[in-house]
Amino acid sequence: EAAAGLGEGLQDPSTAPLPQASPLARSFQLDYEEDCFRKDGAPFRYISGSIHYARVPRPAWRDRLLKMYMSGLSTVQVYVPWNYHEPLPGVYDFAGDRDVEAFLDLTAELGLLVILRPGPYICAEWEMGGLPAWLLWKPDVVLRSSDPGYLAAVDSWLHVLLPKIKPRLYQHGGNIISVQVENEYGSYYACDYEYLRHLLGSFRALLGSEVLLFTTDGTRAEELRCGTLQGLYATVDFGPGSNVTEAFGAQRQVEPKGPLVNSEYYTGWLDYWGEAHASTSSVQVARGLEDMLQLGANVNMQVVSWYMFHGGTNFAYWSGADFKDQYKPVTTSYDYDAPLSEAGDPTEKLFAIRTVISKFQPLPVGPMPPATPKYAYGSVALRKVSACPEVCAAPAWHCPAAPRLSLSLQYADLLDVLDVLCPSGPIQSRFPLTFEAIKQAHGFVVYRTQLPRDVLDPATLGAPPHSVCDRGYVMLQQEYQGTLERDGQTTLRVTGRAGDTLDVLLENMGRISFGANVSDFKGLLGNLSLDSSPLRNWLIYPLAIDTAIQQGWPHAALLKSSSQGRAGPAFYTGTFETPGIAWDTFVKFPGWSKGQLWINGFNLGRYWPCRGPQQTLFVPGSVLHVGRPNNITVLELEGAPPAPFLLFLDRPLFNKTLSRSTVATE
Repeated sequence: EAAAGLGEGLQDPSTAPLPQASPLARSFQLDYEEDCFRKDGAPFRYISGSIHYARVPRPAWRDRLLKMYMSGLSTVQVYVPWNYHEPLPGVYDFAGDRDVEAFLDLTAELGLLVILRPGPYICAEWEMGGLPAWLLWKPDVVLRSSDPGYLAAVDSWLHVLLPKIKPRLYQHGGNIISVQVENEYGSYYACDYEYLRHLLGSFRALLGSEVLLFTTDGTRAEELRCGTLQGLYATVDFGPGSNVTEAFGAQRQVEPKGPLVNSEYYTGWLDYWGEAHASTSSVQVARGLEDMLQLGANVNMQVVSWYMFHGGTNFAYWSGADFKDQYKPVTTSYDYDAPLSEAGDPTEKLFAIRTVISKFQPLPVGPMPPATPKYAYGSVALRKVSACPEVCAAPAWHCPAAPRLSLSLQYADLLDVLDVLCPSGPIQSRFPLTFEAIKQAHGFVVYRTQLPRDVLDPATLGAPPHSVCDRGYVMLQQEYQGTLERDGQTTLRVTGRAGDTLDVLLENMGRISFGANVSDFKGLLGNLSLDSSPLRNWLIYPLAIDTAIQQGWPHAALLKSSSQGRAGPAFYTGTFETPGIAWDTFVKFPGWSKGQLWINGFNLGRYWPCRGPQQTLFVPGSVLHVGRPNNITVLELEGAPPAPFLLFLDRPLFNKTLSRSTVATE
């Protein structure tokens, strides 16, 4: 039974039979003679999948993990994003959705094993690859290297994190079978073996000598040269389009003996704003899995890990970005075209994978848990402050019984509420300062100055190349002029009088998470100029929008009433009640431009329907209230539609091209 390997990991680790060992000698080791893993002395292989707890609301953790278990996977791969847990140096957060220990304990309770990937760098298309933005407070820091300042920060973090991990290692009665050191380091320019050696020493000191430590890299020779180190077992990652034999051949170049391991077998791919929605066919993914498992049967033991099994959502400001000739920010949805959808629903791809797995091992007994229930709460019109049922009755999609929800519209121009959003007042500086220089990690900063002279004929307001990071919304005398964009439009034509107030609201769209550019400073990195003469004497307002919203603003404040949206950055608020249920839903933004959405103080992330492909934001039912109003706050950056409303649907729209039925309902 144990020699069959694959299915054995499905049992609860505490009750699994221990064939060739006493119950005291729990072990998980490499066998270089037989090219396999050994668990408690018996040959073992696993099929695992990635779920990122930081992308799934805590109330949904059990549902997602149970669906993974019922699909026949024995092991879950878990990234730990450092910046999610250490928002400021020495300030740690492991509460609520950030309770990684509770997540790990839940995996053990459900009988899953764990492969832990604690970084310190994780990529994962997560803001700055999991590295905290405060590392950039020291502007010349060399990230992911043996830079002493960087290593000191890493060591402080590992001394907090790894003691939480040690008692959960398999050898100590837990369910963590292996731990990855760094991530795809071979694709980083530094190629600093001192750094990898330092990490190896820290992991060994804090986790002990028995735990299996490994690395993951692409299959190119130079990646495996820089990403691997004696003492760390080298594994590879590749997707369904790759030649399996060639890819594992690359692993054999650096690990001539031992199990063949694909640590990231891509089930889909991520989406970037402004590009097509990525998808990978179920047939191709299932065929690739079958090829690998067949190979495993012939070449002894071999292992596969799905990336992603369930992608989830980049809530708030957590989505990262890539840099491929230009800056490419990742969408809020991290659906990844994965076997479990963003909302946690089993897909055709999941059932195709499950069918393949069933050919190689018995599946767990029992049904696959169903999709979570969704509700189309309907069209929520944003009108005047007085409730207005007669104008709020747009039909709900797929939901004839949906109530008529009225959402009163109140709005505040962002520039009118700087005292609320920046209670400490502005910072004065002759020239603009970066987000990092003023210790602002995420979100938004206002840069304010005055026109030095009359500009009666249109003059060019411009920024040096690559100095607007990442988008700048320009207002003159509180009138919206247009947007400056990184790797996009960097000039506007303006007119005005000497002393007129010029405001630029800078948005951080997510720090680069992969490659050489992870030192991705935000804000105005260079000076704005008017017809080539630099503008001076700035007031800089770091905005604490989330803090204000979590403290009840703007629902507790008196705002202007309006029946219309207006151009430029402004907040729109309102409330709606659910009909006695709080089910998952998806919110669409008909006619809105770009911005951020909060419901009941929870930051659901960025919307940008005109850029696409993503058209809806996922709203987990766990953020909604039953029996009392749900507070909606929208920060629209460029301009709300003339009659603003939101549309709650019971399914997502990932593509910019809408189906006919959706258009008809709108």
